[in-house]
Formats: sequence, C-alpha cells, structure tokens
Amino acid sequence: MKLKLAVLPGDGIGPEIMEQGLAVAKAISVKFGHELSYDYAICGADAIDKVGDPFPEDTFKLCMESDAVLFASVGDPKFDNNPKAKVRPEQGLLAMRKKLGLFANIRPVTTFDCLVHKSPLKDELVRGADFICIRELTGGMYFGEKYEADDKAYDTNYYTRPEIERILKVGFEYAMKRNKHLTVVDKANVLASSRLWRKIAQEMAPQYPEVTTDYMYVDNAAMRMIQEPRFFDVMVTENTFGDILTDEGSCITGSMGLLPSASTGEHTPVFEPIHGSWPQAKGLNIANPLAQILSVAMLFEYFDLKEEGGLIREAVNASLDQNVRTPEIQVEGGAKYGTKEVGAWIVDYIKNK
Repeated sequence: MKLKLAVLPGDGIGPEIMEQGLAVAKAISVKFGHELSYDYAICGADAIDKVGDPFPEDTFKLCMESDAVLFASVGDPKFDNNPKAKVRPEQGLLAMRKKLGLFANIRPVTTFDCLVHKSPLKDELVRGADFICIRELTGGMYFGEKYEADDKAYDTNYYTRPEIERILKVGFEYAMKRNKHLTVVDKANVLASSRLWRKIAQEMAPQYPEVTTDYMYVDNAAMRMIQEPRFFDVMVTENTFGDILTDEGSCITGSMGLLPSASTGEHTPVFEPIHGSWPQAKGLNIANPLAQILSVAMLFEYFDLKEEGGLIREAVNASLDQNVRTPEIQVEGGAKYGTKEVGAWIVDYIKNK
C-alpha cells in the first residue's frame, strides 16, 4: 500500500516524540512492504514565529494532499501568559479541525495492567477499564458566535441537526464494533442544545436495536468515570463536554503520555497524542513517546491494516512489560530510558519480530 503522510511536529516536545513515531511508521512499512512517503509542515507557535499564522495555507494544502496527518502538539508559555495575544498556537489546531472537516475526535481510554499502580484510582476500580470517548469537534461554544468586552462576554453553544446526526452515527457505529453499549452525554435538564442532542439520539437509537443506549448528564458522567470507569464502552458528547471528559479519562490510566487519538471527518484524518507540548521538557529526552507511537497504530488501523497496528501495540506492551520506560512511568530502581531509547527499543522489536 502507498501511504502519504503530512507530518506536523509542532511545538515543545512535539519534534522529539514525532521522530520516534515516524521511525515506528517507517519500520512497520518496511516490515509489511508498504510504500511510505511524508513531508513536514509547520503549525502552532513554531508557525506563528515563522509566518505569523498557526495553521498556514501551505500546511493546509499539504494536509489536503496527504492520506493522513501525523500530528504531535502545539502550545507555548509565551502565549499562555499573554491574555492580550491576538494569535495563539491553539487557534491553529482549531483551524485544522475546521478546514479538514474533522468533526469526530476518537479517544480510547485503555489501562495497562503493569501500570495500574500509577493510576490515582484504586486498582479494583481501574483494572480492565477500556472505553472510547467520541467528541464532536467542529461545533458548540468553541465555534459559535462570541462577544467579549470589559463587563460582558458570551459564547454561543450552537448545534444543527446534521452536525449532531453525523457524530451520533459515529458513536453508534463504534458501539456496534465493540460491546454494543453507547452512552450519550448531555445536560438536557438545563441546556436547549443538549435537549436537541437527546431528542435526535432517541430518534436514531431504533436504527441500532443491538446497541444498548443510555443517556447521562455530564456532571453524572464525570462522577461515574471515576467511580466506575468499567461501566462505559462508547461515550459520545458535544465539543465542550468532550474536551473536559476526555482529559479526565486520560488520568484513569495514570499517564497522559500513553493515550493516542484520531480526528476524522470530511477530509484527511489526523492522528495525535492527547497530551500537550510540555515545553518545560523540550530537548531533555524525557518525554514519553508511547502516545505518539500508538497514534501511528491507530493510523494504520484506520486504513484497515490491523496486523500492522497490532504489531505496534504488541511492541508497546512489550516495552512496558520489560520496564523500557521514560521516567514518569518507570518503576522504582528501573533502568533509565529517554525518549530516543524507548523509540529505538520499539523499532528494534518490530524489526526483529
């Protein structure tokens, strides 16, 4: 198979973890006889510094011309600490989602038995938790009408029926592939937009009679994720709620450095780790590359290359089992491995398998 990637390393630790993710993609392509090509593009703070735009037109063009986008991270403290900044790195991420029509963010929350002790939750709660959060990405308050003044501000949580139907369809279809349980998360007791979500979900549910569909207010869902994470199979929700809940879900595993994600929709899909740019760790060779590497696994699986994705996951699990880990998840007294060393170990595993 021929596969062309747009590679967007971004900011902070992005280039370091991207190097390892791309090395794994190349090793898998050689192993299975795929023809992999790729080109780099700028985004985020790096792009603002170079051209004044966090998602330049040339980057967008490359994304549209590619089969998939492998993305790392954006963000820089010099923008975080300047509330008057007119252009911010995160605006590039929103622009990418909007321009590529990436309306569905897919975030698996999977626990690793050898890392359960790192979770802030008790072992008996978290062990075996395995669910998917599906977040609507291009609607809601992040994209609705805004107003800001010294004494008044508002953000409009705007949704249309087609926007809701297409993301719910993704949720139902994922549930059909898994354990046939879908939880629709809203705030229908307060918000008109949520009542529309629930109404449409109730209309669509009979089209998927094998799926058990339940409805949960977002505050209850936030509690249930902590009290009983194994309850969930597939969760679908709107943009703002999804942003918060997916980050909460990431903490269940004990490290944000372990979880990948995919954003899919109308055009080129994007695969990325869920964590941020961690600028304080830039250049220190301590960032965990596993989420970036697992994003590569999701990329191959998206193109129905399940054996390839499976081997990447096997290599990651083997590295964890053998304590080849970056500092934040290493066992006490374990050997020291950096970003490069973990990536190289996984590449060697793939080559020698």
